Amino acid sequence: MGWFRADCAASTRLAVPVVVRHRLVLVMSTEPGRSSRHDATLLKTAKSPFPLAVAMRGVMREGYSFARFRADLMAGVIVGIVALPLSMALAIASGVPPQHGLYTAIVAGALIAVTGGSRSNVSGPTAAFVVLLAPISARYGLGGLALASAMAGVILLAMGLFKLGRLVSFVPHPVTTGFTAGIAVVIATLQLKDFLGLNFAASGDHYWERVSDIVGALGTYNWPDLAVGGFSLGLLLVWPRITRRVPGPLVAVILGSVVAYLLNTQWEGATVATVGSRFGGIPQQLPVFILPWQEPGADGAPLGLSMDLVRALVGPAFAIAALGAIESLLSAVVADGMAGTKHDPDSELVGQGLGNIVAPFFGGIAATGAIARTATGIRSGGKTPVTAVIHALFVLAAVMALAPILSYLPMASMAALLLIVAWNMSDARHFLHMLRVAPRSDLSVLLVCFGLTVAFDMVIAVSIGIVLAALLFMRRMAEISGARVVAGGTGALREPLPAGVVLYEIAGPLFFGAADKAMGNLAAMAPDVKVVVLDMSAVPTMDVTGLVALESVLRKLNARGVRVIIGGLQAQPQRVMAKAHIVEKPGELRFCTSLDQAIEEAKRAAV
Repeated sequence: MGWFRADCAASTRLAVPVVVRHRLVLVMSTEPGRSSRHDATLLKTAKSPFPLAVAMRGVMREGYSFARFRADLMAGVIVGIVALPLSMALAIASGVPPQHGLYTAIVAGALIAVTGGSRSNVSGPTAAFVVLLAPISARYGLGGLALASAMAGVILLAMGLFKLGRLVSFVPHPVTTGFTAGIAVVIATLQLKDFLGLNFAASGDHYWERVSDIVGALGTYNWPDLAVGGFSLGLLLVWPRITRRVPGPLVAVILGSVVAYLLNTQWEGATVATVGSRFGGIPQQLPVFILPWQEPGADGAPLGLSMDLVRALVGPAFAIAALGAIESLLSAVVADGMAGTKHDPDSELVGQGLGNIVAPFFGGIAATGAIARTATGIRSGGKTPVTAVIHALFVLAAVMALAPILSYLPMASMAALLLIVAWNMSDARHFLHMLRVAPRSDLSVLLVCFGLTVAFDMVIAVSIGIVLAALLFMRRMAEISGARVVAGGTGALREPLPAGVVLYEIAGPLFFGAADKAMGNLAAMAPDVKVVVLDMSAVPTMDVTGLVALESVLRKLNARGVRVIIGGLQAQPQRVMAKAHIVEKPGELRFCTSLDQAIEEAKRAAV
């Protein structure tokens, strides 16, 4: 299973150690022979102000040698071998004929590599998209799926041009882990039909409807399909323990095809579904330009283009773009940790956008960075985006030379392939580890995202998960933000405060989640208090809610004749208060640069 270390955002667990190594690489390279000048070039390239083809421009600027090309060539061929059956299987799982997955790997895989911001990312169809794409293709056909993919490309392009790449890092880990594990469960469930050779018509798109269909059709299982699927699954599990020099997927689909051919031809009454019997084979031709809305809709007729259709696909397109951004940048981070490089997130989103815009005009569907293929390329010696370009050319050559042979691939072997992908994608060991050690709030986010992904879809899961995580984060921030009243003597002060003077300390951000807690006791001072020293030296930031709460307290205290002296104001709160025209007023409000100065001023005012 080493060839399939999660072809999706499932490997988020790897992001923590990877980022640490990646940060160190900017200071001291981990690759033998790499100079500090080269590291400086990587850092300079990663911060290019023009977010287009940053990775490729960096490689060309350094000089591209024949030795590098030879390494990229071998790595690209190996990645192409892995990508060939995966691209077909993922297209089938998304509800479209297998050649559209191949066209995606060819067009989007090459274009994203040339125009993106990661040196090692290999892009193409991925398992994470299946739960989003399958309902679109079922409702709108290939045309609707292609149009939604192109619209998602426009959104990704805009995200890159507006430099929103770093915002993806704010998606909490429990959210990504929860929806990734949920996606894995859905994908595995969808493969049972072909793996078992079940015969039924889907009654709905929701997960529990699919489960009901599968359970109801268990009596229709086809033993030849099950035999081929079980044989392929066993090979995928065992082969990496034998050797990793030959990709397990290649062995599984080839030997699975041989077994399927023998059963179909030599065993009377045995029938194994293949790509050819299900879809009529793979066209032996180059990807052909076609407008996405001229592709067939759900009824088989050309889809057509209308504003109503565009409006209906806006939501799915945003979902595809969001997931594509998360997965591609996660893959780029993993690649940085493995190869000791630095990607440009904005340029990577621009490349992903361009690839997803262009690919649907050549029969492709949504594409993003694929962690398993990316890792395979790096382990095989790939150093530059040329690896991904060669992988795309290899898939193209396979389509032109081997299309008739690809038609013999059994559907059960493709299902077994995706079962392995789903298992690795789930990262079950890490998921169970989080269940044991995560704080209760993170655990609730994890389970909510997992459950909503399975029961509804990823869009709802991520939306609710991020909102829930944000609310829990605000509660935590409110808990660590504190305030206390210091009256009379205290160990924190060198001298006791005079009568009528109170020191009020606020620690932590003064934002909308903590403003009421921090300012609540300040307005309710004892009647004999004449001066309040407000220590804000430990308040790094303040938002408008904190500002309004502070203004309200100042008005109440000044109305009672209480003078307020603010000490130790930091830069950001100072700017916020200046913009709100909170200025010094004799006898009411005074600012001091430090707490000590504020206390001395309070002593003079209390005399």
